[in-house]
Order: sequence, then C-alpha cells, then structure tokens
Amino acid sequence: MWSMSWVNERVALMYGGVGSEASVSREGKEIVAAAMRSIGIKPIEIDIKDGLIEPLMAADPTRVFNLVHGQYGEDGVLQGLLCALGIPFTGSGVGASALALDKPRTKQVWESLGLPTAPMVVVNDVEQADICVKRLGPELFVKPAHEGSSVGAHVVHGGHQLKAALIDALKYDTRVLVEPLLPGPEFTVGIVRGLALPVIGIRPSAEFYDYNAKYQTDDTDYQIPSGLSPELEAEAQQLALEAFDALGCRTWGRIDFMMDETGHLLLIECNTVPGMGHHSLVPKAAQASGMDMPMLIEQILLDTEVSP
Repeated sequence: MWSMSWVNERVALMYGGVGSEASVSREGKEIVAAAMRSIGIKPIEIDIKDGLIEPLMAADPTRVFNLVHGQYGEDGVLQGLLCALGIPFTGSGVGASALALDKPRTKQVWESLGLPTAPMVVVNDVEQADICVKRLGPELFVKPAHEGSSVGAHVVHGGHQLKAALIDALKYDTRVLVEPLLPGPEFTVGIVRGLALPVIGIRPSAEFYDYNAKYQTDDTDYQIPSGLSPELEAEAQQLALEAFDALGCRTWGRIDFMMDETGHLLLIECNTVPGMGHHSLVPKAAQASGMDMPMLIEQILLDTEVSP
C-alpha cells in the first residue's frame, strides 16, 4: 500500500546532462523509472543534454525528481530554474546544493561548527604544490573542488607525485582540494527525510574508492553491518545528520567519512543527489533498513517543494 495515489501526478524525471557523471545518472534513471512505474507513476523522462527549459515547459510537470549529478543538477542551477517556474522538486534547494557541491566551502562550514573534518589546502596553481607538502605532509589526497564520483581524484605518495596530480585535477576545476591521506576505512551514511540509514563500510580492492571501484567493477566490498561498534555506528549516524543540517540540505543525501589513524571519524563530503545505480550506496542502505526501491523513491517524492 502506497502513501498516496499518483494517478493525477505528472512527475518529470530529470537526469543525464553533459558533465563527468552523466553516464552514472543515466544508469540510475533506468532503475528509478522502473520503481516509479511500480507505484503507478508514468515518469516523463528528460535528459538535460537536450536542454532544460523547453523540455520542462513541454512536460508541464506537477513535480520533478532530480537525478542529475554534478554540473547543473547539484550546483543549484536546476534548482533555481525550478524555483523560478514554481515547480516542486526533490532534494536540497538552491543555496544548499551550491554549497554542498563546493567541497572546500563545505569543510569550512563544518569546521566553523566544530564538526570533525581533515585539514586542507585549496590551490589553483600547480606551483603551490610545495605549500601542500609543507602544511600537510607528503602523503596526500587530491581532488577537484566541485567534481563527484572521484573524477580527477588522486592518491599522492610524496611531493614528486603531487604536481602531476594537481595538473590533472586542474583540468576539471579552477580550484583543487588537497587533504592528508587518511588510512581509512571509508564509511557512508545515507539520509532520507531525517532518518539516518545504516552505515555502510566501503572496502575497495584498489588503493582508494575511485570511479572504477564505484561503478565499473564488482570487487568493492560493501559491508552492512559496517563493522563499526554500536557506539561508533550511532556516532556516525548522528554526525551525518548534523553535517547534513549544517549545510541546509533537505529530504535526502549522503554523507561520507574516513577514519583517521586514531580511529576517529572525519567528515569528507556531502552528496545532495546520490547515485541510484546498481552499485549505489543509498539504495543498499535503504534495503538494509527494510525500504525497497519503490518505497525509497516514494519517500523522496513525498517531500518535494519549491526550495530556494
């Protein structure tokens, strides 16, 4: 039994785009669309690579499910358009979306509130490599300020590798975030309408959880239960909710953590439009909590609003 009848709803499922994560969005779209159909929704599918305004106006939706990752979908652009048109949409609003996609500014907000996160250096030029090593040490993690899915991210062992990593990361963004390399393991917490889902432990076969490990192989070990003690599990869930709220995010998302060498959890980043594909983490955590994909999609859709 579903929470409401969807017969009279015109739900636009917006996905795809032109960014580095467009293919991830298109894979997730197939799964989300199937879940929508199972609860009585006939989704109007809009790949934003074909445009934003004209397809949206032609669809005339009563609400929008946003599944666009990265550029346009997570940076506040799509949210701003939908606000201007008065169309309710899933997920975070304009300001929270733009903030959460900017990893350095996200960390600055968390730091200002006393939430635990690793130290960082933000650079915009490869010649700033020596500053990073001087402040953070030789073992580093490098990633573009606005990319997701580990696109442009690098593990660095020593200053001799750092310049090459910065050159590549700067192909994707004008600003690059450099942090100390944390030993891990990595954990993630999905959030749906104020509920922190079970923590997932992530054990990739490669050195770090890169694009290949996330989407293209089956070698990554996803641990549910996470392997954390009950106390640390509860701490991670509470910390995820606080970090999510601190950015002004709403409805659903995902908070990622790394464990440091002392066993403390450090906040890494916030995802406001998490993946919904075969390897994706929020559906796995929802399933572990007793929420199948149709239930998950309905819960997200029930909380649509025009959110600046």
